[in-house]
Amino acid sequence: MSDEPKLTREERLSWRALFEAHALVLRRIDEDLSRADVGSLTDYDVLYTLYLSPERRVRLAELATAALLSRSGLSRLVDRLEAKGFLRREPCEDDRRGAFAHLTDEGVEELRRIWKIYSAGIARYFFPTLTAEETETVGRIFGRVRDTLRQSAAE
Repeated sequence: MSDEPKLTREERLSWRALFEAHALVLRRIDEDLSRADVGSLTDYDVLYTLYLSPERRVRLAELATAALLSRSGLSRLVDRLEAKGFLRREPCEDDRRGAFAHLTDEGVEELRRIWKIYSAGIARYFFPTLTAEETETVGRIFGRVRDTLRQSAAE
């Protein structure tokens, strides 16, 4: 335990501010989505991952990783999204145990409905407190953190 890196007071306060701000913004956006009677942020993450994928389909195991969900959590979510017609499961021809999730046209429409509320929430709850320069700095900083973590995960 003594070999663990120590955080300075400024680092602890910076992390806590990020953690709390992120949670508060997402909570407000989730409330907006609920009031609008559209899917959740988690629904959005799964649908968006599918939307960006070639042929709008992804193996379920890869989808769990991309959407930052456990496999069991993804399974329940996929069941729910499939029941609503937003995606469909397709068997994997070369692996009988594997399956793909495929985004439907209805799923694309739901993605757009969610994004309308989601993007408005980002604009309302996050960016009014930042200058243009700060916005660029935030993007650069968290892009670097993201890229570093993605690279280390790939190694």
